[in-house]
Amino acid sequence: MRWVLSPALFLVALATIPGQSADPAVKTAPVISWKKTTIDAKFRSEGVAVADVNRDGKLDILTGEMWYEAPDWKPHEISKPGDYGNGLGGYSHVFACWADDINSDGWADLIVIDFPGEPCYWLENPKGKEGHWKKHVLWHSACNETPLYVDLFGKGQRVLVMAFQPKGKKPDGNEGQMAWFAPGKNPEELWTMHPISEPTTMGKTIPGTMRYAHGLGVGDLNRDGRADVMCSGGWWEQPAKDGGNPWKFHAANLGEACADMFAIDVDGDGKNDVVSSSAHKFGIWAHLNKSTGDKDTFNTTVLFKDLVSETHAMHYVDIDGDGLKDLVTGKRWWSHGRSEPGSDKPAMIFWFKCSEAKDGVSTFTPQVIDDNSGIGTQFEIIDINKDGTLDIVVSNKKGVHLIVQERK
Repeated sequence: MRWVLSPALFLVALATIPGQSADPAVKTAPVISWKKTTIDAKFRSEGVAVADVNRDGKLDILTGEMWYEAPDWKPHEISKPGDYGNGLGGYSHVFACWADDINSDGWADLIVIDFPGEPCYWLENPKGKEGHWKKHVLWHSACNETPLYVDLFGKGQRVLVMAFQPKGKKPDGNEGQMAWFAPGKNPEELWTMHPISEPTTMGKTIPGTMRYAHGLGVGDLNRDGRADVMCSGGWWEQPAKDGGNPWKFHAANLGEACADMFAIDVDGDGKNDVVSSSAHKFGIWAHLNKSTGDKDTFNTTVLFKDLVSETHAMHYVDIDGDGLKDLVTGKRWWSHGRSEPGSDKPAMIFWFKCSEAKDGVSTFTPQVIDDNSGIGTQFEIIDINKDGTLDIVVSNKKGVHLIVQERK
């Protein structure tokens, strides 16, 4: 199909966007380059957040156990930092983190997802005081390796979407449930669980809810104006009103173990497809929506077969400001040590420029952001220097890096 790039085109595309036209009347794309700053060379985490921690008007970088003060990136401890070496012998205790004002006191706090299956918590900003931040457990178990903190209901307020295992059960068991979580009147207490899936019953395993499950996404798959929740085994349809009951599940084959999942009409047929990437192997895919009536059918096609491996997180954002959202992903360096396919290849980050034909068919063309940093299990894309363009912030076994977009 026309929107699947050939290997030869991969090589041609590994460059910045073409330069300016000689005709000033012709609108051309900007020339984009990237400037990397190593914030910390140590392996701190596989998740990262950005917020104005000290309310000085500058955006700082947080990795769960440390925060780095802009503009010179002075390090401060949030909690006692672990020593994770180079990552070959184990993992960090921060797989994802997001900044938000949890207790509504005007200061940015931090949600932290620990090792899969372990309790998750939020850390309370000490309001400019030195010392470690107060820890509040928000739920006893956080499963699936791609928890999400998103505006699920389109009301401008993010909630935590993730799976969990029943309290008191083995975290490696098969009794998971998918849910969304939000703080109650007292955010220092456990958050309120709102079911998305049914709980596991005897002989019925709920897809996407195991401790090490891979693949989770939020997007309007049926184009009814409401965001649904996707996993590799199907999708839960958001009801017109969430009354506290499990959402309707549509079983479907949405590909291999992956990371973030997005609802995108790739082939221009008016139906949203699912785009995902391999968490530990090679592959970026489009699962084309061929559903009819009540039968959910998706045909998987390969967008990029062997460009980059271990793409354990992905974003769908407009990098170049042309009105079309692009894909951004890269290698999670040494996700399982040196045992995964392509683990010896460079720690790349790519953005994939989206172009749309008259018939609505989308083409994604890879562009290099960096070749020696990679991503973690969650990373940030944000205009950190407030110049009107999106920048990249990553933390993984290669360290903590800020990659700023520059244009001509």
